Amino acid sequence: MKSKTAFLFPGQGAQAIGMGKDIYETYEVARPIYDEAEKISGKPIKQICFEGPQEVLNKTENTQLAIFTTSLAILEVLKSKGIQAPIAVGLSLGEYTALVYAGILKFEAGVKLIQKRGYCMEHMVPKEAYAMAAVIGLEASKIEEVCNQFLEEGKFVVPANYNYSEQTVISGNEAIVEEAMQKLKELGAKRVVRLQTSGPFHTKKLMQAKEAYEQALEQASFEIEQPVKVIKNIDGTYYRPGDNIKEILANHIISPVRFDRAIELMKNEEVKEFVEIGPGKTLTGFVKKENREANVVNIHDVTSLEAYLNLQVS
Repeated sequence: MKSKTAFLFPGQGAQAIGMGKDIYETYEVARPIYDEAEKISGKPIKQICFEGPQEVLNKTENTQLAIFTTSLAILEVLKSKGIQAPIAVGLSLGEYTALVYAGILKFEAGVKLIQKRGYCMEHMVPKEAYAMAAVIGLEASKIEEVCNQFLEEGKFVVPANYNYSEQTVISGNEAIVEEAMQKLKELGAKRVVRLQTSGPFHTKKLMQAKEAYEQALEQASFEIEQPVKVIKNIDGTYYRPGDNIKEILANHIISPVRFDRAIELMKNEEVKEFVEIGPGKTLTGFVKKENREANVVNIHDVTSLEAYLNLQVS
């Protein structure tokens, strides 16, 4: 690598029908990732990714496996060309892709965990109407104050994703989120956008899902290896030897994502190149908002992959 590089792995919401299809057809080295993931999970991942339909792909228990597999298939091509990065970070489920890339989590165990995680997050949610909204252009401390005011009134709405300094996603009961959206606009938010995702992800409402998922984590093993450093979602610091990874990943389900802190850490580490591997351009978008000088790359299909590979040899 010509400069310090970080690999970024997308999370739920980045999915699109057809993702990975041309990668699978073009690169022989990528095919075993899809084929093995299907064998381990018992799910038709290729069909879900390549053909949909959208309502099937959008089911959390399918989405997480689909994005995880697609990102790892692209990564396999990069690895076959000798391309690596010393730092990795993912958004929510993308953290698992980063852990597999770093060798902390084995591929087979990763597939099993993601399958269980997606199932728990889809099916073990209280039967209420939930909503999520992105708040843009208002500092996180003010958003936290508003959420705390509602919580004191017995109304549930909390920050769920701190994406970058100018964007925080809130989650909660649908009617309360609508109330909070109005309040945040009045406080000066540039934009408040209701998101398509409706589950109360990364909040205490998923406590039952967390507890069920802990049983799957007990069967997994982790080994922190160097030199790849993986940034944790829960606090924006690196995984280190001695970390209780099972506890961290269980708490991850009910804790807000601190991608803002991950960006800050990478900036302090003087990362110059940010390569998002998998569908969408969300994470490099967050990085660019904080650092307009950053060199960002998105690899999601054969065209973007070949363009990046050509840059490495030029």
